[in-house]
Amino acid sequence: MLKELAVADKVLAKKKKMKVLAFADTHGDMSLIQQHVRTAEKEKVDLVIIAGDFTMMDAPPQSVVGPFKAIGKKVLIINGNHDSEMTLDFLSERYKVRNLNKYAVTYDDVGFFGAGGAEIGPFLTPEVKIFDRLKNGHKYVRNAKKKVMVTHAHPSGSLIEKFSQIVPPSHSVRRAIDEFMPDVVICGHVHEAQGIEETIGKTRVINVSKVGKIFDI
Repeated sequence: MLKELAVADKVLAKKKKMKVLAFADTHGDMSLIQQHVRTAEKEKVDLVIIAGDFTMMDAPPQSVVGPFKAIGKKVLIINGNHDSEMTLDFLSERYKVRNLNKYAVTYDDVGFFGAGGAEIGPFLTPEVKIFDRLKNGHKYVRNAKKKVMVTHAHPSGSLIEKFSQIVPPSHSVRRAIDEFMPDVVICGHVHEAQGIEETIGKTRVINVSKVGKIFDI
């Protein structure tokens, strides 16, 4: 009987994990979006995170979010340096999804907070603003059992920054990692570093970029 209860507890613990699909940098490529939609459905993910640059020079976003909502997925979004905050607000209102740019949300004891943009590109976001937004979002989830920080820009002092001499890293993102110690950081921005994972302190940092990544938390 005790053995059966122990097995049941293990099964319950496994069920409590949240399966997340995260990606970025699709830049208006609807074939990539559809590919991620198929993956989300096939893998039965609980949550989809889009970490910016879903448009190209703020071209019409088309159905970037709609297809995921159509299959019943929760969606979190931030803007990249190719997306205006106006577009982010539009998608958030139109599809009733969470905008993490300076905001936060908690699902099943997992707190998500973030900041979009980067200090480069057509929709430049100053470093000071990135940190202030991360700080603002974090205060709402600081007591969460697990914390996931979502940014478009990658942290300074990371392996990711070695993949590009053009796209600068974010000192604000690194400062937020050091101060807020999230369990996971999702970023994009450096296409050449897609799929790269590393650990900074106790934080797992994943550059999902357009290839995407599924992980449990």
